[in-house]
Amino acid sequence: MQLPPNVTDRAFARLAEIGANAQGQALRVAVEGGGCSGFQYEIKLDEPTDDDLVLEGSGEGAGEKVIVDTVSLPFLTGATIDFTEELIGARFVIDNPNASSSCGCGTSFSM
Repeated sequence: MQLPPNVTDRAFARLAEIGANAQGQALRVAVEGGGCSGFQYEIKLDEPTDDDLVLEGSGEGAGEKVIVDTVSLPFLTGATIDFTEELIGARFVIDNPNASSSCGCGTSFSM
């Protein structure tokens, strides 16, 4: 059984700050072939489609959505999608227990 990714309250709150839902957008998290480690994450604002898994926020991020397509879902089983602010910048990050290694940029991984 595939467990859907977990999205932190901080990630949903950031989507609320930028007004994603008000613009009819959701945060799309996808996995594609490529990158320096074999797979890479694509994270962007996008409109949901009928075959997406839709994860919805509550509390401060109520109404905000994170969407994952059915092809990417197995690669994100049990992963955590978060938002972080560091000296190098603010960004959405993915902690993926399925990745056997990742590169320094944090957007590429191998399984």
